[in-house]
Amino acid sequence: MGGTMKAFLIGSAAVLTMLAAPASAQDEVLTVNNRTGYTISEIYIAPTTTDEWEEDIMGDDVLPSGRSVDIDFSRSEETCVWDMKAVYDDDTNAVWRKINLCEISAISLFYNENTGVTSARYE
Repeated sequence: MGGTMKAFLIGSAAVLTMLAAPASAQDEVLTVNNRTGYTISEIYIAPTTTDEWEEDIMGDDVLPSGRSVDIDFSRSEETCVWDMKAVYDDDTNAVWRKINLCEISAISLFYNENTGVTSARYE
């Protein structure tokens, strides 16, 4: 990964498209589509209200570019708003804040080599 990969978009400057029906109150399935051109080795999802990332929900798996993964998890929190962190195989990362998982069911991740920015489209 080039040096410009270090310059990530932190926050929610993502293209927002709300197309999916609201998710169940207890069970969540989130599809993450990797369109960055790089392998994602770790994904973390945690309630926006906490300062701690939960465990790596990818486990021992990785998400190569061009692939998607369905992440099944049950919420113990009474919240719809979560943060997500993706860690690439060179340990650089990108963070998205305040993602409403009650309103979306998929996130597509993109990386622009010209600007060095990672972005997300929520569906």
